[in-house]
Amino acid sequence: MSKSLKRVAKEAEELGLCIQIIELEIQTKTAADAASAMGCEADQILKSIIFLGKESERCILFMTAGGNRVDMAKAGKLAGEPLVRADAAIIRAQTGFAIGGVSPLGYRTEIDKFLDPKLLSFESVWAAAGTPHSMFSIDPNDLVTATHATIGDFTQ
Repeated sequence: MSKSLKRVAKEAEELGLCIQIIELEIQTKTAADAASAMGCEADQILKSIIFLGKESERCILFMTAGGNRVDMAKAGKLAGEPLVRADAAIIRAQTGFAIGGVSPLGYRTEIDKFLDPKLLSFESVWAAAGTPHSMFSIDPNDLVTATHATIGDFTQ
């Protein structure tokens, strides 16, 4: 089990979340790949999109439904600062994850988290579990409660 996957499992346990991590034979780097692998619709895939606060230089997580795209202006307003794209090195350094495996749990450092309200229309959603080959299912309401994510409109 990779270090990233272990961090996700450990934080889930610490937060009292009962998740089962599934390791897949195929990569699920895109929402379409993940939806196909999990047999669900694309919007049931929780995409973990990381931006960098232009002033704070800290990563900020935007969890969105698989079919939605983040609107950087709306997201920046919600985050309280302008945002810029975070490169792979910054994402790995601050979160501990590689692009394609960014999870909503298991971060190396505390980061602000925002959740797309569209995800709340599902009883469960699928999220990356720290690698491009692993996923877990969770009730989005439980995720919000456990991670203290802010629900807000930040999509196009």
